[in-house]
Amino acid sequence: MIDTLVEKIKKTNAPIVVGLDPKLGFIPDFILEKAYKDCGKTLEGAAQAILEFNKGIIDATHDLVPAVKPQIAMYEQFGLPGLVAFNETVKYAKSKGLVIIGDVKRGDIGSTSESYAIAHLGSIDIGGEKIKVFDEDFATVNPYLGSDGITPFTDVCKKEGKGIFILVKTSNPSSGEFQDKDMEGKPLYEHVGAKVHEWGKDLIGKCGYSSVGAVVGATYPEVGKVMRRVMPNTYILVPGYGAQGGKGKDLVHFFNDDGLGAIINSSRGIIAAYKNDAYSKYGEEGYADAARQAVIDMREDIETALN
Repeated sequence: MIDTLVEKIKKTNAPIVVGLDPKLGFIPDFILEKAYKDCGKTLEGAAQAILEFNKGIIDATHDLVPAVKPQIAMYEQFGLPGLVAFNETVKYAKSKGLVIIGDVKRGDIGSTSESYAIAHLGSIDIGGEKIKVFDEDFATVNPYLGSDGITPFTDVCKKEGKGIFILVKTSNPSSGEFQDKDMEGKPLYEHVGAKVHEWGKDLIGKCGYSSVGAVVGATYPEVGKVMRRVMPNTYILVPGYGAQGGKGKDLVHFFNDDGLGAIINSSRGIIAAYKNDAYSKYGEEGYADAARQAVIDMREDIETALN
Protein backbone atom coordinates (compact mmCIF):
# COMPACT_ATOMS: atom_id res chain seq x y z
CA MET A 1 0.00 0.00 0.00
CA ILE A 2 2.91 2.36 0.61
CA ASP A 3 3.76 2.18 -3.10
CA THR A 4 0.22 3.34 -3.95
CA LEU A 5 0.42 6.21 -1.49
CA VAL A 6 3.81 7.38 -2.78
CA GLU A 7 2.62 7.15 -6.37
CA LYS A 8 -0.39 9.34 -5.58
CA ILE A 9 1.78 11.84 -3.71
CA LYS A 10 4.02 12.14 -6.76
CA LYS A 11 1.05 12.47 -9.11
CA THR A 12 -0.62 15.25 -7.10
CA ASN A 13 2.65 16.88 -6.01
CA ALA A 14 0.88 17.28 -2.67
CA PRO A 15 2.21 15.40 0.38
CA ILE A 16 -1.06 16.26 2.11
CA VAL A 17 -3.76 14.25 3.85
CA VAL A 18 -7.09 15.93 4.62
CA GLY A 19 -8.27 15.07 8.12
CA LEU A 20 -11.99 14.34 7.99
CA ASP A 21 -12.65 15.19 11.65
CA PRO A 22 -16.15 16.69 11.49
CA LYS A 23 -17.80 18.40 14.43
CA LEU A 24 -21.35 19.69 14.26
CA GLY A 25 -19.93 23.17 14.79
CA PHE A 26 -18.00 22.86 11.53
CA ILE A 27 -21.03 21.91 9.45
CA PRO A 28 -22.89 24.73 7.65
CA ASP A 29 -26.45 25.41 8.77
CA PHE A 30 -27.95 24.53 5.39
CA ILE A 31 -26.61 20.97 5.68
CA LEU A 32 -27.71 20.61 9.30
CA GLU A 33 -31.18 21.96 8.62
CA LYS A 34 -31.80 19.49 5.81
CA ALA A 35 -30.54 16.56 7.85
CA TYR A 36 -32.67 17.54 10.85
CA LYS A 37 -35.69 17.94 8.60
CA ASP A 38 -35.14 14.46 7.16
CA CYS A 39 -34.16 12.62 10.35
CA GLY A 40 -34.88 14.95 13.27
CA LYS A 41 -32.41 16.23 15.82
CA THR A 42 -31.21 12.70 16.44
CA LEU A 43 -28.06 10.63 16.13
CA GLU A 44 -29.25 9.70 12.66
CA GLY A 45 -29.71 13.36 11.73
CA ALA A 46 -26.22 14.24 12.94
CA ALA A 47 -24.72 11.30 11.05
CA GLN A 48 -26.49 12.29 7.82
CA ALA A 49 -25.17 15.84 8.15
CA ILE A 50 -21.63 14.59 8.73
CA LEU A 51 -21.72 12.35 5.68
CA GLU A 52 -23.05 15.09 3.39
CA PHE A 53 -20.45 17.52 4.74
CA ASN A 54 -17.67 14.99 4.11
CA LYS A 55 -18.86 14.31 0.58
CA GLY A 56 -18.63 18.01 -0.20
CA ILE A 57 -15.05 18.18 1.10
CA ILE A 58 -14.07 15.04 -0.82
CA ASP A 59 -15.66 16.26 -4.05
CA ALA A 60 -13.77 19.56 -3.79
CA THR A 61 -10.33 18.15 -2.95
CA HIS A 62 -9.98 14.61 -4.29
CA ASP A 63 -8.07 15.73 -7.39
CA LEU A 64 -5.60 17.75 -5.31
CA VAL A 65 -4.56 15.31 -2.56
CA PRO A 66 -3.57 11.65 -2.35
CA ALA A 67 -5.36 10.73 0.87
CA VAL A 68 -7.91 11.50 3.57
CA LYS A 69 -7.79 10.62 7.27
CA PRO A 70 -11.12 10.19 9.04
CA GLN A 71 -10.76 10.27 12.85
CA ILE A 72 -13.08 7.56 14.16
CA ALA A 73 -13.86 9.19 17.53
CA MET A 74 -15.59 12.04 15.70
CA TYR A 75 -18.02 9.44 14.36
CA GLU A 76 -18.24 7.11 17.37
CA GLN A 77 -19.65 9.92 19.50
CA PHE A 78 -22.82 9.60 17.41
CA GLY A 79 -23.15 5.90 18.15
CA LEU A 80 -24.06 3.35 15.50
CA PRO A 81 -25.33 6.00 13.04
CA GLY A 82 -21.96 7.73 13.40
CA LEU A 83 -20.11 4.53 12.57
CA VAL A 84 -22.32 4.10 9.52
CA ALA A 85 -21.30 7.62 8.47
CA PHE A 86 -17.64 6.65 9.02
CA ASN A 87 -18.05 3.56 6.86
CA GLU A 88 -19.87 5.46 4.12
CA THR A 89 -17.22 8.17 4.20
CA VAL A 90 -14.50 5.57 3.66
CA LYS A 91 -16.42 4.04 0.75
CA TYR A 92 -17.10 7.41 -0.87
CA ALA A 93 -13.48 8.54 -0.57
CA LYS A 94 -12.31 5.26 -2.10
CA SER A 95 -14.72 5.72 -5.00
CA LYS A 96 -12.89 8.99 -5.72
CA GLY A 97 -9.52 7.24 -5.83
CA LEU A 98 -8.24 8.41 -2.44
CA VAL A 99 -6.05 6.46 -0.03
CA ILE A 100 -7.74 6.10 3.38
CA ILE A 101 -5.76 6.50 6.60
CA GLY A 102 -8.07 5.39 9.40
CA ASP A 103 -7.12 7.44 12.46
CA VAL A 104 -8.20 4.83 15.01
CA LYS A 105 -5.18 4.74 17.38
CA ARG A 106 -5.77 1.15 18.37
CA GLY A 107 -3.46 -0.54 20.84
CA ASP A 108 -3.97 -3.86 22.59
CA ILE A 109 -2.52 -7.37 22.59
CA GLY A 110 -3.15 -10.83 21.19
CA SER A 111 -6.54 -11.65 19.77
CA THR A 112 -7.86 -8.19 20.67
CA SER A 113 -5.20 -6.47 18.59
CA GLU A 114 -5.81 -8.98 15.81
CA SER A 115 -9.52 -8.15 15.91
CA TYR A 116 -8.81 -4.43 15.61
CA ALA A 117 -6.53 -5.14 12.65
CA ILE A 118 -9.18 -7.28 10.97
CA ALA A 119 -11.88 -4.65 11.53
CA HIS A 120 -9.92 -1.81 9.98
CA LEU A 121 -7.50 -3.42 7.52
CA GLY A 122 -8.44 -7.03 6.97
CA SER A 123 -11.28 -9.45 6.33
CA ILE A 124 -13.46 -11.39 8.74
CA ASP A 125 -14.19 -15.06 8.03
CA ILE A 126 -17.90 -15.77 8.28
CA GLY A 127 -18.73 -19.37 7.42
CA GLY A 128 -15.89 -19.55 4.94
CA GLU A 129 -16.71 -16.21 3.34
CA LYS A 130 -14.06 -13.45 3.62
CA ILE A 131 -15.77 -10.11 4.18
CA LYS A 132 -14.12 -6.68 4.40
CA VAL A 133 -15.26 -4.52 7.32
CA PHE A 134 -14.21 -0.83 7.39
CA ASP A 135 -11.43 -1.55 4.88
CA GLU A 136 -9.17 1.46 5.31
CA ASP A 137 -5.76 1.35 3.59
CA PHE A 138 -3.76 2.40 6.67
CA ALA A 139 -4.57 2.61 10.37
CA THR A 140 -2.90 4.50 13.20
CA VAL A 141 -1.65 2.30 16.04
CA ASN A 142 -0.47 2.94 19.60
CA PRO A 143 2.80 1.05 20.28
CA TYR A 144 2.97 1.28 24.06
CA LEU A 145 2.01 -2.37 24.63
CA GLY A 146 5.06 -3.42 22.63
CA SER A 147 5.40 -5.97 19.86
CA ASP A 148 2.40 -7.94 21.13
CA GLY A 149 0.23 -5.04 20.01
CA ILE A 150 1.99 -4.40 16.68
CA THR A 151 2.62 -7.87 15.26
CA PRO A 152 -1.08 -8.66 14.68
CA PHE A 153 -1.29 -5.48 12.60
CA THR A 154 1.85 -6.18 10.58
CA ASP A 155 0.63 -9.73 9.96
CA VAL A 156 -2.62 -8.39 8.51
CA CYS A 157 -0.70 -5.78 6.52
CA LYS A 158 1.41 -8.50 4.89
CA LYS A 159 -1.65 -10.58 4.09
CA GLU A 160 -3.85 -7.74 2.82
CA GLY A 161 -1.30 -5.34 1.34
CA LYS A 162 -2.18 -2.60 3.84
CA GLY A 163 -0.17 -0.31 6.15
CA ILE A 164 -0.02 1.32 9.57
CA PHE A 165 1.28 4.52 11.11
CA ILE A 166 2.64 4.05 14.63
CA LEU A 167 2.52 6.86 17.20
CA VAL A 168 6.09 7.97 17.96
CA LYS A 169 6.05 11.65 18.97
CA THR A 170 2.60 13.18 18.99
CA SER A 171 1.78 16.86 18.43
CA ASN A 172 -0.13 17.56 21.66
CA PRO A 173 1.49 19.84 24.31
CA SER A 174 1.63 17.19 27.05
CA SER A 175 3.19 14.48 24.86
CA GLY A 176 6.52 15.03 26.57
CA GLU A 177 5.21 13.81 29.92
CA PHE A 178 6.05 10.29 28.76
CA GLN A 179 7.46 10.46 25.23
CA ASP A 180 10.39 12.74 26.17
CA LYS A 181 11.50 10.76 29.23
CA ASP A 182 15.18 9.84 29.19
CA MET A 183 15.96 6.17 28.67
CA GLU A 184 19.59 5.14 28.40
CA GLY A 185 20.60 8.61 27.26
CA LYS A 186 17.84 9.03 24.67
CA PRO A 187 14.23 10.19 24.86
CA LEU A 188 11.65 7.42 24.78
CA TYR A 189 10.38 8.49 21.35
CA GLU A 190 13.78 7.68 19.82
CA HIS A 191 13.57 4.14 21.14
CA VAL A 192 10.06 3.84 19.74
CA GLY A 193 11.27 5.17 16.39
CA ALA A 194 14.01 2.54 16.31
CA LYS A 195 11.40 -0.17 16.91
CA VAL A 196 9.21 1.25 14.13
CA HIS A 197 12.20 0.97 11.79
CA GLU A 198 12.71 -2.63 12.91
CA TRP A 199 9.02 -3.57 12.61
CA GLY A 200 8.93 -2.19 9.08
CA LYS A 201 11.94 -3.98 7.58
CA ASP A 202 9.84 -6.79 6.10
CA LEU A 203 7.30 -4.43 4.54
CA ILE A 204 9.48 -2.19 2.36
CA GLY A 205 7.89 -1.52 -1.02
CA LYS A 206 9.36 -0.88 -4.44
CA CYS A 207 9.45 2.84 -3.59
CA GLY A 208 12.02 2.18 -0.86
CA TYR A 209 9.67 3.01 2.00
CA SER A 210 7.96 0.68 4.44
CA SER A 211 4.23 0.17 4.90
CA VAL A 212 4.96 0.58 8.62
CA GLY A 213 5.04 4.35 9.08
CA ALA A 214 5.32 6.70 12.04
CA VAL A 215 3.37 9.62 13.47
CA VAL A 216 5.55 12.60 14.44
CA GLY A 217 4.01 16.01 15.14
CA ALA A 218 4.81 19.12 13.13
CA THR A 219 4.90 21.07 16.38
CA TYR A 220 8.31 19.50 17.13
CA PRO A 221 10.38 20.17 13.98
CA GLU A 222 13.73 19.31 15.58
CA VAL A 223 12.35 15.89 16.45
CA GLY A 224 11.60 15.43 12.76
CA LYS A 225 15.30 15.82 11.99
CA VAL A 226 16.24 13.14 14.52
CA MET A 227 13.49 10.76 13.44
CA ARG A 228 14.42 11.09 9.79
CA ARG A 229 17.86 9.75 10.72
CA VAL A 230 16.54 7.00 13.00
CA MET A 231 13.89 5.84 10.49
CA PRO A 232 15.37 6.28 6.98
CA ASN A 233 12.83 3.96 5.27
CA THR A 234 9.82 5.10 7.27
CA TYR A 235 7.06 7.31 5.92
CA ILE A 236 6.11 9.92 8.52
CA LEU A 237 2.54 11.08 9.02
CA VAL A 238 2.83 14.61 10.40
CA PRO A 239 -0.13 16.10 12.31
CA GLY A 240 -0.12 19.58 13.81
CA TYR A 241 -0.01 21.72 10.66
CA GLY A 242 -2.16 24.85 10.59
CA ALA A 243 -4.61 25.05 13.48
CA GLN A 244 -2.10 23.48 15.90
CA GLY A 245 0.63 25.91 14.88
CA GLY A 246 2.78 23.99 12.41
CA LYS A 247 3.98 25.87 9.29
CA GLY A 248 5.63 24.83 6.05
CA LYS A 249 9.04 25.87 7.32
CA ASP A 250 8.63 23.47 10.26
CA LEU A 251 8.24 20.49 7.92
CA VAL A 252 11.53 20.49 6.00
CA HIS A 253 13.31 17.99 8.25
CA PHE A 254 10.53 15.43 7.98
CA PHE A 255 11.31 14.88 4.29
CA ASN A 256 14.20 13.04 2.68
CA ASP A 257 16.38 14.52 -0.04
CA ASP A 258 14.10 12.97 -2.66
CA GLY A 259 11.27 15.21 -1.47
CA LEU A 260 9.41 12.17 -0.17
CA GLY A 261 9.17 10.50 3.22
CA ALA A 262 6.40 12.55 4.83
CA ILE A 263 2.72 13.29 4.43
CA ILE A 264 1.27 16.29 6.28
CA ASN A 265 -2.16 16.27 7.88
CA SER A 266 -4.48 19.23 8.20
CA SER A 267 -7.97 18.76 9.58
CA ARG A 268 -10.00 21.77 10.70
CA GLY A 269 -7.63 24.09 8.83
CA ILE A 270 -9.10 22.61 5.65
CA ILE A 271 -12.56 21.30 6.44
CA ALA A 272 -13.54 24.37 8.46
CA ALA A 273 -11.56 26.85 6.34
CA TYR A 274 -14.69 28.87 5.55
CA LYS A 275 -14.78 29.90 9.23
CA ASN A 276 -11.29 31.38 8.93
CA ASP A 277 -11.11 35.09 8.06
CA ALA A 278 -8.78 34.30 5.16
CA TYR A 279 -11.54 32.30 3.45
CA SER A 280 -14.65 34.01 4.78
CA LYS A 281 -15.53 35.32 1.30
CA TYR A 282 -16.70 31.81 0.39
CA GLY A 283 -19.39 31.79 3.07
CA GLU A 284 -21.20 28.71 4.36
CA GLU A 285 -22.55 27.74 0.94
CA GLY A 286 -18.99 27.72 -0.39
CA TYR A 287 -17.45 25.70 2.46
CA ALA A 288 -16.13 23.09 0.02
CA ASP A 289 -14.58 25.73 -2.26
CA ALA A 290 -12.91 27.25 0.80
CA ALA A 291 -11.51 23.83 1.67
CA ARG A 292 -10.15 23.46 -1.85
CA GLN A 293 -8.41 26.82 -1.67
CA ALA A 294 -6.98 25.95 1.75
CA VAL A 295 -5.45 22.79 0.24
CA ILE A 296 -3.94 24.80 -2.63
CA ASP A 297 -2.46 27.31 -0.19
CA MET A 298 -1.09 24.53 2.02
CA ARG A 299 0.49 22.83 -0.99
CA GLU A 300 2.20 26.08 -1.99
CA ASP A 301 3.41 26.68 1.57
CA ILE A 302 5.00 23.23 1.74
CA GLU A 303 6.49 23.49 -1.75
CA THR A 304 8.01 26.88 -0.97
CA ALA A 305 9.55 25.56 2.22
CA LEU A 306 11.01 22.48 0.55
CA ASN A 307 12.48 24.48 -2.32
